[in-house]
Amino acid sequence: MKIIKAILFSILGIIALALILALFMPKEYSVEREVIINQPKDSVFNYVKHLKNQDNFSVWAKTDPNMKKTFTGVDGTVGAISAWESTDENVGVGEQEIIKITEGDRIDFELRFKSPFESTADAYMSTEAISATETTVKWGFNGVMDYPMNLMLPFLQMDKVIGNDLQTGLDNLKMILEK
Repeated sequence: MKIIKAILFSILGIIALALILALFMPKEYSVEREVIINQPKDSVFNYVKHLKNQDNFSVWAKTDPNMKKTFTGVDGTVGAISAWESTDENVGVGEQEIIKITEGDRIDFELRFKSPFESTADAYMSTEAISATETTVKWGFNGVMDYPMNLMLPFLQMDKVIGNDLQTGLDNLKMILEK
């Protein structure tokens, strides 16, 4: 009986320690990647601000070829929404809305994931002229994991997992725009 109590108290102690640690761990994560595209800034910005164009370069848009997509609003303007629905758990159900545009410079999105889990995250794409014919494009993703799930952040490697997908998408974008 003493052994069972010791094991039980050890397990409870480990759980309590994990919950206490989670109180002091970060809840937010941020991932950003960039690429240089040999095209003028205006040309690049006018392409990336349209949600429908993301289907041409985004890794996530290509994950499930049978995914159902719907678009509402005027694409390339604040309030435009791209929604997706897939039976593939890697894709799930969700939508992306343009929430702010700084014309020629930056587009801010809100991502709303509905399935297989509910969550929201912010994303953005920005353009910066290096020269008249070169543009740096940055694609970023910011999110929050609430307590106690934030304990998982160091193990999820968000920068690597999301970052690799962002970089692949940017590399695809570069190939498309430099044709």
